[in-house]
Amino acid sequence: MIDHTGVTVSNFEQSKKFYKDALAAIGYELIMEIPASVTGSADVAGFGEGGKADFWIASGTPNNPPIHIAFRVNSRAVVDAFHKAALAAGGKDNGQPGLRPHYHPGYYGAFAHDPDNHNIEAVCHEG
Repeated sequence: MIDHTGVTVSNFEQSKKFYKDALAAIGYELIMEIPASVTGSADVAGFGEGGKADFWIASGTPNNPPIHIAFRVNSRAVVDAFHKAALAAGGKDNGQPGLRPHYHPGYYGAFAHDPDNHNIEAVCHEG
């Protein structure tokens, strides 16, 4: 089981705002920030739900190639809301909400690129 993951971003403040706005649609919030003066290397921000940060961003040179992170949600409506919020937050469309039966019959997902071109997805596996 994965406890947490994250990405490195080129513009910390821009990406923090993007993720705060985009992930609010799936129930995530900004839970913690730690400045570089404390970490010794980078500003970091953790997002999650229920007080537990499980997705982190860190300032620095973005991952290359960009990576893909998928957030599992419990309804197709939440997938739709995520996609709308991600685009409103400045993300770029990388796949409208819809079924992806080539993955499996109930796979419903949507994709957006964050400011550093990381592919961020919300997916629902329920029918």
